[in-house]
Formats: sequence, structure tokens, C-alpha cells
Amino acid sequence: MPSHRRGRVRSHRTVRAAAVAALLLASTTVPATASQDSAGGHCTRIAALRVPGAGHQEVSCLAELTTAGTIESGHTDRADWAGLTPAGLATSSGVPGIQIDGWFPDDSAGNTNHGWAHDSQFVVRLPDRWNGGLVVAGSPGVREQYANDRAISDWVLSRGYAFAATDKGNTGTAFHRDGARPGDAIAEWNERVTQLTRAARAVVAQRYHRPPSRTLATGMSNGGYLVRWQLENHPELYDGGVDWEGNLWRAQGPNLLTFLPPALRSYPVYAAGGAGAEEAHRRMLAAGYPAGSEFLWPFHHRYYWDLTQRIYREEFDPHFDGATEAGTPFCAPGTPACDADYVYGERPREVTDAVERIALTGRIGKPLITLHGTLDVLLPIGQGSDVYARRVREEGRGKLMRYYRVEGGTHVDSLYDAFPDRLRPLTPCHRSAFTALEDWIGEGRAPAPSRTVPLPSAGEGDGRDLLHRCSLGG
Repeated sequence: MPSHRRGRVRSHRTVRAAAVAALLLASTTVPATASQDSAGGHCTRIAALRVPGAGHQEVSCLAELTTAGTIESGHTDRADWAGLTPAGLATSSGVPGIQIDGWFPDDSAGNTNHGWAHDSQFVVRLPDRWNGGLVVAGSPGVREQYANDRAISDWVLSRGYAFAATDKGNTGTAFHRDGARPGDAIAEWNERVTQLTRAARAVVAQRYHRPPSRTLATGMSNGGYLVRWQLENHPELYDGGVDWEGNLWRAQGPNLLTFLPPALRSYPVYAAGGAGAEEAHRRMLAAGYPAGSEFLWPFHHRYYWDLTQRIYREEFDPHFDGATEAGTPFCAPGTPACDADYVYGERPREVTDAVERIALTGRIGKPLITLHGTLDVLLPIGQGSDVYARRVREEGRGKLMRYYRVEGGTHVDSLYDAFPDRLRPLTPCHRSAFTALEDWIGEGRAPAPSRTVPLPSAGEGDGRDLLHRCSLGG
């Protein structure tokens, strides 16, 4: 066992026990009206609310559940969602209700929100005016439970949904230390989302005297991966999901470990110019980084590619660099155990076995809408969602999926502020996809066929306001 994993061996028995405790709420639903008052008014039954399986919880009656109020009241953390949305995104408000913060039993302690130093933290928000639905999300990247507050929570709360989110059970750039064997940390992400979904359904039933009429999963990046995994492995818990540029893990590739090393090898040569630059550029395109995205490469090389490769490679292949933990930052090719030289296809079977444990198959069991920006250069679209959509069709589940390739979208919407003439934010497209999913599962109106959504021309339709509109229709 690698030395950095010693002393961090944890059991998933606590996760399973909590899941069993809430199993009776796995599939019961009751039809909801389009809009209705919650039972009994503001913060009714607050003292009786219990999150099944939680080791600790704190229940608060709030005048505002969105970030319009939770920033000031201390019920969110700006650092969790920094950089994920455009600066000009409007903030929803006018949503009073109950917030429950807490944690499920866990042996790791990377999450320090609330001074708890305890992982598997969660947040559940219960609006006074409830529409009958529940939205569940896992955090993107290696962020904590409030990471979706600006992009997702504020908006769905304003529409009347209850909302629940998890930190996935381990956080931060050393997330790979959690678990007994390679792949355990990411495997826990999936278990924690399942656990929270069951627990949140129970809390909703306690608060409103009936279980949710619909339970929807959504999330971005790693959160999108979690949506896919849940709809493949626990479709009984959900009515559908919206996957926002989800990460793709496949044992045979493609995955992060197949397309990031070529970027680490080739981008510095391309950036340096000179005789080798043209060939390096061709290698970048061949690795999946789309032509026209070159203006985004310097930022991603500095902040994303190197770190992402090293920490995820450590999760699945800790023996590659021996006693070193998560490699050597920005090492030059040829340096011993340099991640720029990493070749996933040449690694031992144990590595692909670890990836296989958390891999996606495409066998979704409930409706899924996926959206992905064509200028994503952290998770290139041709190496990710294009492949996943094809796998869904090959598994005979194509009727359950709609896939929208959004021209000009990139991995994080904050980059729109730096390049408003070349990018479009995906947040409005996520909202359009979410409402399309509501119509699909609620009214039986199938969304527009899968397509590439073009950038609108100047003065055309939603081109006048990319921050507020995105039409996924034909």
C-alpha cells in the first residue's frame, strides 16, 4: 500500500448502513401541483427534522436560502463556488425556508467548513413555498458542498425545489489520500450522492408530509459524472438528470489520464515557438484540444492541466512516482517519473482495474440531458461527452438521452468575463436543459433532438443577452 494511504483506510459500512435506514423512501412518489404552499408556513416542524444517517446536523430557519442572504448569514462559502459562474449572473432571492448543514460518519477530515474538520458534509435546503420536487447535486472538481450554490442552488430554489448537495466524501487536492486502495476516493463520491439522495428524500417527507413527486440529479464536471453514474446504477432514485460537461471515466480510455499528458508534453513546445511549434500544435489537436481553442491553452496549462493530471493519476496509479506524492509540478519530459511522460495504455493492469471500478457504461435508466461546450479544453468534448453519447446509443438507451454541443462554451463560465467576444456562458444553457427535462418527464414533451447549438449572430435571438438566454431547440 502506498505510504500516503496508510492510516487513512476507511470503511464504507457506515455509508451502507445509512442507505439501508432510508431505503423505504427510494421510489415512492406522489403527484405535485405546479405551485403550492408548504405545510404550515415558515419553518414549520423545524425541531422535528432529522437527516437519516447523519452523525451531526445543525438546522437553521432562514429568511433567505439563496446566496442573496446566505453569504451574510454564513450559510454558504464563497470560496466553494468562486470562478464557476460569470460575474454578471443575476442572483435569485425571495426564498425563505430551512437549511440543514451536517455530516455523515466518515474517517477523513479534509473539509473544514463550519470548523468541523470532517468530510461527507452536506447541505439540505427546504423552501417555504415548495413545488413538490427535489434536486440533488455533487460538487464539481474537488470542491465542497456549497460549490453549486450560485450556478444551481439559487435558481432551483427560486423555482420552488428543495435542494441537497454533498462534498462527495473527500475534498481538496489531496483527496486521493482517502481510501484503502486506488480508486476508493472516487468510488466514495458515488456512494455519498446515493446516500444523500435517500436521506434528502426522507427529510423532504418529514418537512412537507409527503415524499418528493420528482427527484432530479444535476451537476457540472465531476458533478456531471455523478449524474451519469447515478442514472446508470440507481435509476430507481431519480426521475431524470442534467449532466453539465461531465467527466468521462472509461477503463480503456479515453479519460483524463489519456489526454492530459499529451498536453503537458506538447503545449510548452507550441508556446515556445520555433521549429517544433507546428508539430506540437498538430499533436495538441490530435489529443482532442479543438482548433480555435488556442487562446484558452495558456490559462489551462498554468492552472489546470498539470495539477489535474497529477492528483488524479495519484488516485489510480500511486506507484508511478514511487514514494513521491502526486508527482513533480511542471516537470520537463524526461524527468524521472514525470507526468508529462505518462502513458496510460502502458501501465499495469491494476491501474485499469481501478478505473473500471468507477467507470461509466452508458446504460442509463432514466432520462438524461447532457450539455458540453465545444471549447472545453480541460475535458475536451471529443474525448468526453461525444464518446459518452455514443456509448449510450450503443447500449440501446439513445431514446433516454438528449445531447447538446454548445458552440463557444468552455469548462468554467468565469472565463466568459475574460473573453466575452469568443465564449458563451453555459449557465443559461443548463437552465434551458433543466426546464426541458421538466417538460420531458412531467408533460411527456420530448426535448429537441440532440444537436450542436450555434453561437447566435450579432442581434439574433439570445445573442443579445448570453447571460440570460440559451435556446437548445432546433
